Amino acid sequence: MIRIAALCLAVFFGSEANAQGRIGERFITLSSTTSTEESGLFGHIIPVFRTMHGISVRVVSVGTGQALAIGERGDADALLVHDRAGEDRFVASLNGIDRRDVMHNDFIIVGPKSDPAGIRVQTSAREALARISATGGSAAGGSAAGGSAAGAVFASRGDDSGTHRMEIRLWKSANLAPNASNAWYREVGQGMGPTLNIAAALNAYTLTDRASWANFKNRQNLEILSQGDPILFNPYGSILVNPAKWPHVKSADARIWHEWLTTKPGADAIASYRIAGEQLFFPATSSPAVTR
Repeated sequence: MIRIAALCLAVFFGSEANAQGRIGERFITLSSTTSTEESGLFGHIIPVFRTMHGISVRVVSVGTGQALAIGERGDADALLVHDRAGEDRFVASLNGIDRRDVMHNDFIIVGPKSDPAGIRVQTSAREALARISATGGSAAGGSAAGGSAAGAVFASRGDDSGTHRMEIRLWKSANLAPNASNAWYREVGQGMGPTLNIAAALNAYTLTDRASWANFKNRQNLEILSQGDPILFNPYGSILVNPAKWPHVKSADARIWHEWLTTKPGADAIASYRIAGEQLFFPATSSPAVTR
């Protein structure tokens, strides 16, 4: 009985010590887009930062719109997002300070190998989407699983993410505004990985950042069909949540992360991340010509 009691006490106090260690951990909360998480980038660069500075980075991975909203509530210490217009509004509203360019890559349009919209020859993203719309509209009576053999289906993230905001701008540039009333246009309200899974299941087209695509394994019949348009340039920015508005934020440690991320040590970590030998994020000091 004495041994059992001693063992129970050891387990209890050991658990308490571990809990206290977790509570006492030095960390910041980073609100960020799903693409940086799902691409595997954070799994590569955050351990490098933690080793150098002893600060953990707890990532809240959501769409850029949600990430900005989290920052507006003061529920994060820093942001890493990819919607420049939204970022500028965030800073102008005094929710954030010291917005800096971090890195870039590009968006691509992926779709079924059969390519019913015939966009494979298109380098213009606007024209590619116009063809998808025209082909999808002509097959509105197709099957629920993805239209007729001649029809196109488009899977939209529909989640106010940076990718979704880019998609909306692209539709507008083509003088189009598809929505859920269009049978061929599927708003999924999910992150990039789930959206790609749905596109693969439906043999649908979708817009994705190149890094998420490179790390996506369930491609089935999907492949890259349109790329290289300069309009698909995809920059990421780092913003500190404004401590003057939200005094409780960990502004000192967030500043250490911000400085590291936007100077040579962070740039080197970002540039060293690769999937199958391919560099997927380019530090802001690199040339924006990353399209293939």
